[in-house]
Amino acid sequence: MKIFVVLIFLILFNLSFGQEQYPKDAFRSPLQIPLILAGTFGELRSNHFHSGIDIKTQQRQGLPVVAIGDGTVTRIKISHWGYGKALYIAHPNGYTSVYGHLQKFSPEIEAFVKKIQYQNRSYEIEVFPEYGELRVTKDSLIAYTGNTGGSSGPHLHFEIRSSISEKPTNPLLYGLEVRDATNPSIQALYAYPLSQKSVVNQSNERIEIPISRQADGTYLAEKVKALGSIGFGIAAYDRQDLAANQNGLYSLKQKVNGTLYTAFNFEKFSFGETRLINTLIDYEYFAKYRRRIQRCFLSDGNKLSIYSTLKNEGKIRIDEGSDYTVEIEMSDLKGNLTRLVIPIVGMRETLINRKTPVKTDHYIVAVKPNNFDLGKAKVYFPANTFYKDFYIDLQDRGDTVTIHNSSVPAHKNFTLTFNTTHLPEEYLKTAFIARLDKDNKPNYVKTYKREETFTTRTRNLGTYTIAQDTVPPLIRPKNFKTKQWLTNYRYLSLIIGDDLSGIAKYEATLNGEWILMEYEPKSRTITYNFDDKILDKKQYDLRVVVTDNVGNSTTFTSSFYRN
Repeated sequence: MKIFVVLIFLILFNLSFGQEQYPKDAFRSPLQIPLILAGTFGELRSNHFHSGIDIKTQQRQGLPVVAIGDGTVTRIKISHWGYGKALYIAHPNGYTSVYGHLQKFSPEIEAFVKKIQYQNRSYEIEVFPEYGELRVTKDSLIAYTGNTGGSSGPHLHFEIRSSISEKPTNPLLYGLEVRDATNPSIQALYAYPLSQKSVVNQSNERIEIPISRQADGTYLAEKVKALGSIGFGIAAYDRQDLAANQNGLYSLKQKVNGTLYTAFNFEKFSFGETRLINTLIDYEYFAKYRRRIQRCFLSDGNKLSIYSTLKNEGKIRIDEGSDYTVEIEMSDLKGNLTRLVIPIVGMRETLINRKTPVKTDHYIVAVKPNNFDLGKAKVYFPANTFYKDFYIDLQDRGDTVTIHNSSVPAHKNFTLTFNTTHLPEEYLKTAFIARLDKDNKPNYVKTYKREETFTTRTRNLGTYTIAQDTVPPLIRPKNFKTKQWLTNYRYLSLIIGDDLSGIAKYEATLNGEWILMEYEPKSRTITYNFDDKILDKKQYDLRVVVTDNVGNSTTFTSSFYRN
């Protein structure tokens, strides 16, 4: 009987903390240097949660990356953006490790990849090797660190996922050692009246609450005077030792008079829910001020699985004449904790700052499809494009339409269609749908052209128009000149670019044979490695063709010599 009681206790204990047991000794570090993080798991990013950790590589590229355990390569993806050059390794214990922004792969994997790139005549590829075709062992070299794809600086993006569910889990749960004796930091506290009759400090709009750091390291908010249903949000970050990066929190708890109201952590999540980050943060505030406030209460459309506790959806009912103490605790995986105390008194006050509802001629019912005719354009929102109902601002100015503004996030793609029958045929050949930025500069969006319409699918609200691009792309050599001897050169590099619709494709040949050029959009360079394939000649004729997204094309030719 005692054993049964102990087992029940252990089960309940594990369930209460909601954390699985992860193998602590199965994996090693992917790098041979101390781990210093530039980004943490679950960190708040643009429209998504960070699905791994970003490991600093001493501000350089080319550090060896090793397999964290025995396994087999199951996926290799190379793209201009995203993870750039990425490698996926399945391990026998049911996990898959992911390595992104790589410079190049180990010799065996590199040869496998190059063969496919030349077969497909494409730098960008995605392949799924047969299970066991590319086996690796723990500690074996698999790649070198780089800065490819959407990376903003040299580092290794590293993930551990479930091989079955493909859910990413926090890599630091597997025993990887990162020095961390630093408490999370809180930047600001905000209070939210959550009904028309709710008031906080004489306001029924979001309001910042002053906070101060106490001698013991805790934070204390100024006394809040409130009535009705309210909620809180914080702007906060975490830091690890040896790095100044403002990384994401691991966990957050909110207590009201000692009772746990809200608890969530970034142990794991699914890629299918990652865009729901826009319901965790105050997206409207972020769009205006570029600061992410994490709500401690559930907002419309929030279906995230990261919560272990949600009492009353994290919303706090304040009654007149009653006192409350709210505590918000932020912690990391090492147990470093920062605590914020918010004293509240239930008090009826004169409302000074009143929120004025904005009404327009068009209303979105989020759970239903919505279709609007804007003269020369039509916009269609599928059901559940948005997280809540709202009045949408739609403006028609001929070939330019405004679809609300960037303060509202869209969860799904919506469709925008322009009628183009009134535009000249010659104009349409190099025309496209563009989204105007804050300076009214047109930015290309993928445009589907039909006989009488231009259509795009996007998640970005804002102002759209029909624009034209008649200027072909730029091509110029970067590290060589025509008729130059390049015997001791390791690579050949050119600058390419397009100032309006952007690069759609490029192709290069040497003496008529296709060669692999690696495109790095951040530096606008394409590069050919002479180790790839050299013909048995002394004179080489290079031909490069670059085409933009509306079909304008530039051809560059040159010749060089090489022994």
